[in-house]
Amino acid sequence: MRPGRRTGRRTAAVVALALAVAGCGIRGTSVPVDAGGAPSRVSCKAPASPAHSASASAGTDAGTEAGPGSRAIVYLVCGSALAQVERAVPPSKADDPRLPTARALLHELQREPSADEEKAGFSSALPRDVKVTGPREGDPADALRLSLRPDDLPSFALAQLVCTYGASPALGRTHAAVLGGPGDDTAHRYDCSADVLANPDIAENAGWGDPLSEEG
Repeated sequence: MRPGRRTGRRTAAVVALALAVAGCGIRGTSVPVDAGGAPSRVSCKAPASPAHSASASAGTDAGTEAGPGSRAIVYLVCGSALAQVERAVPPSKADDPRLPTARALLHELQREPSADEEKAGFSSALPRDVKVTGPREGDPADALRLSLRPDDLPSFALAQLVCTYGASPALGRTHAAVLGGPGDDTAHRYDCSADVLANPDIAENAGWGDPLSEEG
């Protein structure tokens, strides 16, 4: 076979492969993903918390040293899903720890990820200006009111908040959150399911969140 003919066939094969790759659609994501390196370099593996590191080096139980309830699970964005990270949250001394705990967890979701968390691919979608208050008259006892309507939050942010609140022992560890906004709208129950963890953009679906009332 002549060298020129062999080169022509190679060129045709390369063109055909390029066209095939171009025809494969890539599904977009609702959050920016660090494209600085290959996907394999983003581990989505939570780094050891400072409390754990300190206890390991000192040979003591960090939970005993820092007090019960000082560590909490928060859900951060990694790639196009949610993954849990452990954070240090001081235990509330209030008779009813629900609201102080809700505010502390919200603060954790709003602050910048640590250097190790960021290196592992974690980020947060929670706006920094969101605030949380307790239930108002007519709300279920476990309701929490946000400074904006839950449905107005970015979908990933709402999923983060729901799953973080749902994992908290102080909030009942219900795998759900009852949330309302600043207006007179009825509070809704949002469940943190496996689908929500894997696809946080489910929050964009109008059907997510069951309306509740004090009677229901």
